[in-house]
Order: sequence, then structure tokens, then C-alpha cells
Amino acid sequence: MYFCMLKCKLAQSCVMDVLEISSREFKNRQTEVFDCVDRGYNVIIKRGNKRSYKISPIEIDDDIDNDDAYFTPEMMKKIDLAMKEAAEGKVTRVTSLEELKAHLEAL
Repeated sequence: MYFCMLKCKLAQSCVMDVLEISSREFKNRQTEVFDCVDRGYNVIIKRGNKRSYKISPIEIDDDIDNDDAYFTPEMMKKIDLAMKEAAEGKVTRVTSLEELKAHLEAL
């Protein structure tokens, strides 16, 4: 039986469909936590007193490219621009470690 179905007995707190657990509890019960996320619970993992993390599912459709799960729209624009510039030959070619160091120092 899933612990999200047990009225969050193992959680630090559970309000509506939000389950808050410690990082230690997450480590010990990862499968059950992921099952709770799959069942629609919002899961917050508390790491000490100052950090929290939210687990949410990513819907991946095999028919589409799911780059937005990994990159922001701004980053995708930068990648697209870099790819265009590379195709146009607007690149810096580096063939040795010394050239790389000089190029990086010049930035």
C-alpha cells in the first residue's frame, strides 16, 4: 500500500494534495514517493531547514522533441543562434591547448 494513500502518516505534513517529506524519508521510500507523484500528489522534499525541492512529472510524447523539459525558451534561442552562426562559418577554431587558453583569457 502506498504511503500517500495512508493519509501521509510518514510525512512531516500533508495539506490537500501536497505531501512534504524529509530527504531521508525520500531516500528510503523513493518508489512510493514517485507513485504518489504519479497519483497526482505534489511532493515537496525538505532538505534541512533551508532547502526544499518539488517533484513533478514530465510528460514526454514520443512524437515531439521535448527539449523544453531541459532548456528554457531563452536557452533554446541561444542554441538556435549558435547553430546558425556555426552553419555560416562564424566560429573560432582552436587546434591546440595554448590556443584554447589564449581564447578563453581573451573572453
